[in-house]
Amino acid sequence: MSPTTVAPPPKLDLDPAVVRKARTLAQRLGKPVVEIARTHTTVSVERATLRLAGLAGADHERVPWVNHLVDSVRSQVGLEHGVTTPVWDALRRDEAPDLLTLAQKAATGAVSFRIPERKGEATAARRSARAAVRPGIQRIDRQHAARDRLIGRLGDPERRPWIYLIVATGDIYEDIPQAQAAAREGADVIAVIRSTGQSLLDYVPEGATREGFAGTYATQENFRLMRAALDEVSKELGRYVRLTNYASGLCMPEIAALAGLERLDMMLNDSMYGILFRDINPIRTFVDQRFSRQVHARAGIIINTGEDNYLTTADAVEAAHTVTVSQLMNEYFGKEAGLADWQLGLGHAFEINPQVEESFRLELAHALLARQLFPNAPLKWMPPTKHMTGDIFGGYLLDGFFNLVGAMTGQSILLVGMMTEAVVTPFLSDRDLALQNVRYVQRAAGGLTEDFHPPRDGFIQTRARQVLSEAIDLLERITGDGDRTGRSASGSVPLLDAIADGTFGLMKRPADRGKGLDGVAPKADDYDNPATNLLEEGLK
Repeated sequence: MSPTTVAPPPKLDLDPAVVRKARTLAQRLGKPVVEIARTHTTVSVERATLRLAGLAGADHERVPWVNHLVDSVRSQVGLEHGVTTPVWDALRRDEAPDLLTLAQKAATGAVSFRIPERKGEATAARRSARAAVRPGIQRIDRQHAARDRLIGRLGDPERRPWIYLIVATGDIYEDIPQAQAAAREGADVIAVIRSTGQSLLDYVPEGATREGFAGTYATQENFRLMRAALDEVSKELGRYVRLTNYASGLCMPEIAALAGLERLDMMLNDSMYGILFRDINPIRTFVDQRFSRQVHARAGIIINTGEDNYLTTADAVEAAHTVTVSQLMNEYFGKEAGLADWQLGLGHAFEINPQVEESFRLELAHALLARQLFPNAPLKWMPPTKHMTGDIFGGYLLDGFFNLVGAMTGQSILLVGMMTEAVVTPFLSDRDLALQNVRYVQRAAGGLTEDFHPPRDGFIQTRARQVLSEAIDLLERITGDGDRTGRSASGSVPLLDAIADGTFGLMKRPADRGKGLDGVAPKADDYDNPATNLLEEGLK
């Protein structure tokens, strides 16, 4: 996939030394978190590895076989050594003829797992596990190549930003015709949001689903069905239509793996969203996030981060600098996991109260700051939601201003705002009106990024510098007296301390609490995971 091209943004005259300092501080803050992610595993990382080895399906109560198998291994020998060594050791000892049968037997307690003590036995088990996982990684590679071929043959939208539209009825078979209709009306990216609460399920549902609430379940079959439908309409329209879903929550690594296997193009994948807004344990989240981003990097998937959510709980002016800090952290964590600049769909939003004086100019300053700090990243620009009051006429005007800021500041991915955001789940007619709003602004003002240059030391430049300065102050305050490893003098991890204190989104999330903590395990010295090994080796 070719890197996304973005229009050069109007200049803010930011001091390069100040920008470098911000990134240096973010790296210093992120290093000890990466070390935690490198030295721990989770039940979802291990389940994702088994999925890459081809284990699928569920029992009569719809509990996936990967859950049964990982739970059985964990109960008998723990996860410190990784799940694959005891699993393929059991297969080599003829506990079952294949992986699926082993999982089915494990569900009834009919399998005995062990950590092989003899070096030759352990080596043989690891070699077998690697051979079993390799085809899953190779399939991700083939899907990446297939996307490149389709884009080469069908073409990409000529204009920027890409128009990003949400479709999610709860029923995948209703989503499909709506998604195809949205593409015909001009959408470039179709996002299928997940059923309410799926992020808190510690398993991935199986099969095609029709019972989602305010969204459609993320399953491998639903991914396959929607990707096939969008391939069909892509050929009809002569441009490649991208598909988005959510790799977040307790099953982040598994959903990332399934997305790579089924050729999704973008995935919502934020480093702190699940911690702050779903109360998922911070350590579980950071461990899962690193593995999921390694998969995304390999699959050529663009991630979308969730900084816009901070502004739904905190004031968009007072907390603007926390968005910048989060963007810097997402950039560091993403690149450390192997993502390229063109895969970093960093988020920001048009969420300032429209009653605030100069709100439009403030939005321009914030959007320009993000664009200039991350010039090669396909930023995801989010529409107003917090201050949509139910006045559909006022909402339509506010969305028009949002679209105009996107045009003036060279945003890359624009989520379509709906004037009925605060009233009902938008109807198809509302979606069509919203698309008309976007198309009008793009036709009338799409080239404004070439002409718009805020005056030196004027309101917009001054505000952008202020937000960046406040972001640096916050980074310095969080890092405190940290040493070269990034840890504080007391040995704690400053970023985890800041999350616990409610620094981001006004949510306090201690590292020793939250959902999913019991699914985290420290790695032993002989821990082995063939999926991680293959991803880090860059298997061709």
